[in-house]
Amino acid sequence: MRNWLFCGVYLLFTTIVTGQQIVHIDSSLNEHIFTYAQIEYLNDPHGNLGIHDVTLPAMQSQFRASLESTPQNRELGAVCWYRLHIRHNREADKYYLLEFFDQTIDDITAYLPDTTGHFKQIHLGARYPFAQRWFRHKNFEIPLDNFRNDSAVYYFRIQSSQTADIIIVLRSIDRFVGYALSEYFTFGLFYGMILIFSFYNLIMFIAMRQRQYLYYVLYVMSVALYELCTDGIAYQLLWPNWPIWNQQAFAWPLLTMSIFALLFTSSLLHLKVRQPFLYRLVQLVIAARCLYFLACLFINPYWFNYKFIELLPLAVAFYTGIHVWAKGYRPARFFVLGYAFLFVGFMLKFFIMLGYYWLNFGAISYYSLSCCFILEMFFLSFAVGDKVRLLKRKRDKAHRQMIRQMTENARLKDNLNKELEAQVKARTKEISAQAAEISRMNALLEEHNKQLQTDVEEVSRARALSTSLDFEEFSKIYPDKESCLQFLANLKWTGPYQCRKCGNDHYYPGHQPFSRRCAKCSYEESATAYTIYQNIRIPINKAFYLTFLVYSSKGKISSHKLSEILEIRQSTCWSYATRITKMMEERKKALKNASGQGWSLLVLDEKEDG
Repeated sequence: MRNWLFCGVYLLFTTIVTGQQIVHIDSSLNEHIFTYAQIEYLNDPHGNLGIHDVTLPAMQSQFRASLESTPQNRELGAVCWYRLHIRHNREADKYYLLEFFDQTIDDITAYLPDTTGHFKQIHLGARYPFAQRWFRHKNFEIPLDNFRNDSAVYYFRIQSSQTADIIIVLRSIDRFVGYALSEYFTFGLFYGMILIFSFYNLIMFIAMRQRQYLYYVLYVMSVALYELCTDGIAYQLLWPNWPIWNQQAFAWPLLTMSIFALLFTSSLLHLKVRQPFLYRLVQLVIAARCLYFLACLFINPYWFNYKFIELLPLAVAFYTGIHVWAKGYRPARFFVLGYAFLFVGFMLKFFIMLGYYWLNFGAISYYSLSCCFILEMFFLSFAVGDKVRLLKRKRDKAHRQMIRQMTENARLKDNLNKELEAQVKARTKEISAQAAEISRMNALLEEHNKQLQTDVEEVSRARALSTSLDFEEFSKIYPDKESCLQFLANLKWTGPYQCRKCGNDHYYPGHQPFSRRCAKCSYEESATAYTIYQNIRIPINKAFYLTFLVYSSKGKISSHKLSEILEIRQSTCWSYATRITKMMEERKKALKNASGQGWSLLVLDEKEDG
């Protein structure tokens, strides 16, 4: 082991001392990834140097060979120069290009030397419109002129506000086309799997109405959007004309990814019921993450680049799953396994950022987090399915218990029904006998009530005809015009009907209340016709009471008293009282033998007698 370490240090030291390694192009070269001493760099913290400055002999010695396989910009936002040394070969008879693998680099100014010693300048980067790229590809490609047989040094001025991996690849055009097609096919599989995960869980949410599925869909879609931002595909397909959005686009899905991951954790593991303390911790972390996002948005957008802040919600979710699993909740095992892959991928990126360069394996390290996301989503789907199976098992167990309980309840119900039927039969016999007796008693009571009602009505009428009553009591017996007209009709037509015009004995009800209309000649006789109330001009019930008062006082009541009682003019009372008194004198003998008919003998006019 020590011998291998010594050899490695020796080779690295030899490389630094002997100068930059030259990459040779030959007919067999299809692809070459620049690494270690093949890339040299020069820090330009103030950004004051130009191509003429860095090509001066005094500045050439300040370039340093890369000590890591994939260099990174350590000072975010600062300018750093990189250079490559390529030995061209016209005999290769191929077209080549240089490709920068990291799509998050803000600004790349490439200086391509020609055979005369001058440089051609090309601007690339995430801050420039997508349409100005040489290839409509998510990476940054620079064409090379291989129709020469000399060595050329290529310079690149790079500036980025995010941590960028300086992965530079030399490719032939045919290799690039095949690689690009394979890469986009792989991306199609990656995002296709995300869409399948999302669609499946969206269907489950619609079917089962459990929020964990919705949180999972939103989390997965946030992961997809973040990967689109970091892969450069979002810039290519979603906002190609808004390069300024590239500076902050990744921050929004990072926020929603943390929020929905924690909400999914809380819902899947039932933290509110199982672990209230962890539930409150999750809510606190969500609030803290939102506050940090607002601080970045309104105070210093540069803080968005500190992506390691996502370690906090990831660690909380991971620990929560482990704790709940340790407490015996089985669905948490797939949850822990999925987050373990994501945690490994995140920590790999984190340690590379801290300076552990031996963990950087180029494209493998670059795409490691995406692979971990796929594995995490895969096992989280298992966790959701495992929870559904657990719920189904509990439901089936509860269903079986319910069936057993229902069977026992049915048996008890049958026994109880038999006992109740016997009691009901016995009770029914008793009730039938009681009902018969009650029916007999009700019939007797109804007959007595009818007789009593008839007696009361007769007594009331007798009192109204022969005794002294006040107007209020008298009004209860004859409360309105209809009752008075009915009394007159019954008094007039006690016997068979006979028309006064033609003598016909058939009639129909007339147009007026209680009137009778001859069926032959159509002569209609009202109830007041041929009575003392014919053509009366005061309310008939008051006229009744006036007749009653004059009769009961034997004509001695004064017209002033009648006017006071009936609230009628004194002259009108005097006129009616005089007429009634006169009739009483004329029918003195009949009134003396009234036998309970009382003042009703005064009602019929003398014209009827004639």
